[in-house]
Amino acid sequence: MIAVVVVRAGQLPAGGAEAVAECAGRAVLVGSGLVDAESESESESGAVAELAGIATELTLVELGDFHPAAWASALAPLLANEPAVLLPGSPDGRDLAPRLAALLHRPLFAGATGVGRQRIELARNGGRELHTVAPGPEFIATLQPGVRGVVADRRLGPPTIASVVTLADDERDPVVLEVQPPDPATIDLAEAPRIVGGGAGLDGPERIAQLERISSALGASMGATRVITDRGWVPHERQIGTTGVVVDPQLYLAFGVSGAVQHTSGLGNPDHIISVNTDQHCPMMQLADLAIVADANATLTALEALLAPAEHEGAA
Repeated sequence: MIAVVVVRAGQLPAGGAEAVAECAGRAVLVGSGLVDAESESESESGAVAELAGIATELTLVELGDFHPAAWASALAPLLANEPAVLLPGSPDGRDLAPRLAALLHRPLFAGATGVGRQRIELARNGGRELHTVAPGPEFIATLQPGVRGVVADRRLGPPTIASVVTLADDERDPVVLEVQPPDPATIDLAEAPRIVGGGAGLDGPERIAQLERISSALGASMGATRVITDRGWVPHERQIGTTGVVVDPQLYLAFGVSGAVQHTSGLGNPDHIISVNTDQHCPMMQLADLAIVADANATLTALEALLAPAEHEGAA
């Protein structure tokens, strides 16, 4: 198998390293910022550096700005002899994958949680079902970010790199006038960089509206534990955990979340965790970078009051 990872300005997308690891280190990095224009050095690329200890064999395709139709046409000949092609389920990966599948005349298995040559596991029905399929000899698949995890093996040497910089002319792509940032209130939790979560310590459904207001002020998405979804306070797609949505945020703020294993197992590896709970010994407080021993409901009220002036200033 080989991974195809779209890179913007030298930065890997969410799930990029996981896709490379799932393919035993073989990957094509395509996009911009892969090669330093002045030094012509691939090793200085942020994406290449991030894959140290993960990638073993890289092909770099410097194509500039993202144009999925043109890119698919350029990549198809390069991938024609690769029977199994895997892309991370990032926004760009989800855009490029069906185009590659159409050009290469292969089935597309989207939303996979695990990919092998003989077996693919697919999340369906909002993550509530796991389907196992036999993919056949040739296929394209996308891997959901945050479900596999990856640990770099620092004993591995630098990957073998071959640079490919050619691109056939192709004018089939639409012209991008503007790229709007995602709305934190509606973005898929699996892709949210910041999450404010509520748990069993919340004292009423009105706290969910409070969580949403605070999330909006912080540019974060709102999530919850299974206890909250079972109460019917939030829909299932906002549930964080192995029986809900597997996430991997940079920042996770947990209010009244005890940290049951089903919840923490679906948290990925957040860069920072802040937990507010009256039980200083609960699992979530032990995981937190900053553990605040306080009532989550009173803290939410105080935090909303502090954020309100900032919101008004921003609006002005």
